[in-house]
Amino acid sequence: MALDFLAGCVGGAAGVLVGHPFDTVKVRLQVQNVEKPLYRGTFHCFQSIIKQESAFGLYKGIGSPMMGLTFINALVFGVQGNTLRALGKDTPLNQFLAGSAAGAIQCIICCPMELAKTRMQLQGTGEYKQKTKNYKNSLDCLIKIYQKEGLRGINRGMVSTFIRETPSFGFYFLTYDCMTRYLGCEAEDSYVIPKLLFSGGMSGIVSWLSTYPMDVIKSRLQADGVGGVTQYKGIMDCVRKSYHEEGWRVFTRGLTSTLLRAFPVNAATFATVTVFLMYMRSDDNIPECEPDLVIHQPSNLQT
Repeated sequence: MALDFLAGCVGGAAGVLVGHPFDTVKVRLQVQNVEKPLYRGTFHCFQSIIKQESAFGLYKGIGSPMMGLTFINALVFGVQGNTLRALGKDTPLNQFLAGSAAGAIQCIICCPMELAKTRMQLQGTGEYKQKTKNYKNSLDCLIKIYQKEGLRGINRGMVSTFIRETPSFGFYFLTYDCMTRYLGCEAEDSYVIPKLLFSGGMSGIVSWLSTYPMDVIKSRLQADGVGGVTQYKGIMDCVRKSYHEEGWRVFTRGLTSTLLRAFPVNAATFATVTVFLMYMRSDDNIPECEPDLVIHQPSNLQT
């Protein structure tokens, strides 16, 4: 279990490094002003950030998911594994339930982590050299939010995060389980690694599609008040105002960059985990594709 946990941390870190630029683009697109948009689409957003803020602009806020990585993986592995054992049988339904339980519990860390990430990603938007910095890093961001708004401020977006993460992790585990069963992922299979990568990547895509509209709402709630003006009173108020002002397409804002991110993040995560376990268990065979070995994208890690 300790080796699998360590492999998960290493693989998760690789996933964050690969996927964070896509996440920055996703957040920028989700929260930009529809009346004065800075970006015309995913690729224009990429180009603009690199041109205006340098390539490092794509990695703003990466400290927060990196800091929360170990704790999130610990919760996900522990809760999912124990729930699956408590349910008594490895079935697709139990995979969904165990994954949902893991997704719900990890919100405790995921929500503050994503709050800091979102605030850092929006800081200095459009500036090559930031004239002013509200936050030095992710930890400083959380400290200042706590000093100004207390625990409620730190947990801004908790309900929307819970609504997003619970079914998303369930669908992730369910899809991965179905994919590995369908592909016949066995230890002696010479194509076991490509099958793992493909299964993980597709699972990430399905999990994001299942709850993406709620991710848009979550990002908007966590970004609300950054400029000193609060627009939304809660989830339903955010949904009503967003739909009224921008139509149904608002709930797919940033979806392209998210899906572009989902597959390579999971691919990088699974490749790193597999190579790590192969190296550490060089005297043994590669283990079968059991759900316990699945690593999730950060929300996230969402893969």
